[in-house]
Amino acid sequence: MSVKKELPPYICPYKGDLFAGVDEVGRGPLAGDVVAAAVILDPAEPILGLADSKKLSEKKRESLFEEICECALSFSIARATVEEIDQINILQASLLAMRRAVEQLPLQPEFVLVDGNKRPDWSYPCDTVIKGDGRVAAIAAASILAKVTRDREMVELDARYPGYGLAGHKGYPTKAHMQALEELGPSPLHRVSFAPVRKLLEDIA
Repeated sequence: MSVKKELPPYICPYKGDLFAGVDEVGRGPLAGDVVAAAVILDPAEPILGLADSKKLSEKKRESLFEEICECALSFSIARATVEEIDQINILQASLLAMRRAVEQLPLQPEFVLVDGNKRPDWSYPCDTVIKGDGRVAAIAAASILAKVTRDREMVELDARYPGYGLAGHKGYPTKAHMQALEELGPSPLHRVSFAPVRKLLEDIA
């Protein structure tokens, strides 16, 4: 039985305080925008309990969302649309959303820490951090802002596009979502560049 190795603590090459963490949410769903957030935390106001948003309960994420918005030195939430995802692919759309989030920060950072192993096309000094949402507080904060924002939007969109169960699965390819897609066909929210949606459209045609 293999033992899952813990990644070592991240050591940032930037030693100042004016750095942003950036993360995105929504690469895997079949529907909806990809949402990114960037956060510059205030060293004087540490936020307890920051962690990978996927490992937190919805109640805890909602609570931390409000605390981050109140205590952070600066934060921004941005996106890439379904149309952009279909035009440039989900990886490039995710990087675009992250770039927009950082560029829109009211307080611009001196350094940026990016979750994952790809960096957006920009001029910011930066570093990529594998599993950064579990290793860097600012990236964890960004992941929470992005996830809560996207989840709230999917609940609202469920009322506009009923029948798909968006409020429950948030656009991810669950069994119930796939069944609804087959019965109802894709909505304007669905990413036609994604194989399950594309195949369904081909079958309909």
